[in-house]
Amino acid sequence: MIPFIALTGIDKRFGGIHAIENIDFDVMSGEVHALVGENGAGKSTLMRVIGGGHQPDAGAIRVAGREMVLRNPHAALAEGIAVIHQETALAPDLSVAENVFLGALPRVIDWRTLREKARALIESLGFEIDPAALVGTLSAAQCQVIEIAKALSGELKLLVLDEPTAALAPSDAERLLEIVRALRARGVGIVYISHRLEEVFAIADRITVLKDGKRVDTVKPADLTRDELIRKMVGRPLSVLFPERHATRGEVVLKVSDLARGEAVRGVSFEVRAGEVVGLGGLIGSGRTEVARLIFGADRADAGEVELKGRRLNARSPRAAVRAGIGFVPEDRKGQGAVLKMPIRINATLAALKSVSAPGGFLAFGRERESVAQLMDALRIKARSMDADVSTLSGGNQQKVVLAKWFHADGDLIMLDEPTRGVDVGAKVEIYTLINQLAERGKAVLVISSEHQELIGLCDRILVMGDGRIRGELQPDGYSEEAILSLSLRRDPGETHGSPHGNADGAPPRERASLTHV
Repeated sequence: MIPFIALTGIDKRFGGIHAIENIDFDVMSGEVHALVGENGAGKSTLMRVIGGGHQPDAGAIRVAGREMVLRNPHAALAEGIAVIHQETALAPDLSVAENVFLGALPRVIDWRTLREKARALIESLGFEIDPAALVGTLSAAQCQVIEIAKALSGELKLLVLDEPTAALAPSDAERLLEIVRALRARGVGIVYISHRLEEVFAIADRITVLKDGKRVDTVKPADLTRDELIRKMVGRPLSVLFPERHATRGEVVLKVSDLARGEAVRGVSFEVRAGEVVGLGGLIGSGRTEVARLIFGADRADAGEVELKGRRLNARSPRAAVRAGIGFVPEDRKGQGAVLKMPIRINATLAALKSVSAPGGFLAFGRERESVAQLMDALRIKARSMDADVSTLSGGNQQKVVLAKWFHADGDLIMLDEPTRGVDVGAKVEIYTLINQLAERGKAVLVISSEHQELIGLCDRILVMGDGRIRGELQPDGYSEEAILSLSLRRDPGETHGSPHGNADGAPPRERASLTHV
């Protein structure tokens, strides 16, 4: 049987960097072929070659047995090849229907027909989304559905999905996997790129592993274990995903009492001690991020108190929270965690400029470079130099730059929201090690994560939220994914279901402060 697409001996260089080298890769019609590897392994480059975004320097591409040159994404689309990137490329100020047929709109638009066609495509994927709604009002899961419907508006034969579930709740991620299965059953070939290995094993017919721009192996999921796949990806044994921590719990650093904000956060109380890593679990929209933002002063609370080391904290802004000794790694590292178009050295010292400043407020450049060099060495940040813009780094190294900022600030409490989202398994281990180091230095650490295994492997205790409330607390002997999910869905007797208004993540409709410049 002839593959729908077959790449042979593909090479691609960017200056002196060999991004991919002598890659063979093919996808059959009606097959899900997963592509895995660490950040920088060459997955994105190969994906762009398939989608016509990059032209290979060597090698051949055959589509349905015919050798051809995919000169641009339009040429790839003409062959039925569509690429959906991790960050969706939709127009937020246009309607769902306009986005679905963007690029193929007639000069005179019959709006009723256009919306009916969009509705039919979306319903064929098992979703009901108003085709007249503005895309800017949709959730992340709905945007992924619109992207897939957009691809289906043409004659889709091959779909490339890059981290399609990275920003989705578990229930939405499962629905997306159902869409992938349905597309496979229709005969569509799928290239599935993901760091979530449980999804790869659940959905893939074959798995190709890339490392340092080269193909390591192509295997069937049934022929190896998760640990064996990880070993192929990182090139070394990975017997312990979560490194051991040797920290001593001390005094209470953070005390939250009856914290509330609209329906997003309702009467939340908990404590975190020095040397302790406490997890905050629950479904997306349960209020986890909103609690952290209230503590950090990014949003204003309606009621409740926050104490830091026994003293009431009245942080009316992120700047005030940082001065009090709080650090916050937000889930959106690109939008709020780092200034991407600034160098590593500026980002790493941004939260504590006084420590690298001379009298009079001027930067002491020698002291700055010395501090940043130590941080880059300690956190194993891979970059050509500290003067490189953060935007040039891989996702894992970008996240480590954000962590470097708070290592340098040296506060008493650090909160991490989805600390390993979108980073590869090797970088995850390094980030877990850094979190352990913070605890061993006597810091109080609060970790928010949608990955249950991450909470289970990393945390001393897990607090589970649902509908803006703390539903319960789990100790290590009671840890399980089922226990976390059960608590997140629990209702107290006589309780009415809260319906957070406004944003898709459950935040009330109030302006949100930026976390980048603190």
